[in-house]
Amino acid sequence: MGRFVISKRFNGEYQFNLKASNGQTILVSEGYNMKSSCLNGINAVKQNSQMDERFERKTSSNSKYYFNLKAINGEIIGTSEMYESSSARDNGIESVKVNSRTASIDDFTS
Repeated sequence: MGRFVISKRFNGEYQFNLKASNGQTILVSEGYNMKSSCLNGINAVKQNSQMDERFERKTSSNSKYYFNLKAINGEIIGTSEMYESSSARDNGIESVKVNSRTASIDDFTS
């Protein structure tokens, strides 16, 4: 089972990482000023990750592959790591779809 890990950045912003059952980070959020906004971001991942059209498949300037998960309004909810191949990126997308559905939340900001 996957898990969302909430942490605080050095600048005081909250962020979450979605980790697969093997512990690998598969999605990283933007920074949020409030923890409640971060939790809303987690809920947005759970909802939007079940729709393939919300995944924007990208190629970086150094020919690495990655994806963004976007909300219905087009805002980026989370970004993946860089992958060596498009098939590895597509596997990452499938992992987000599967792991986000039942992921627990671990809050390390207390």
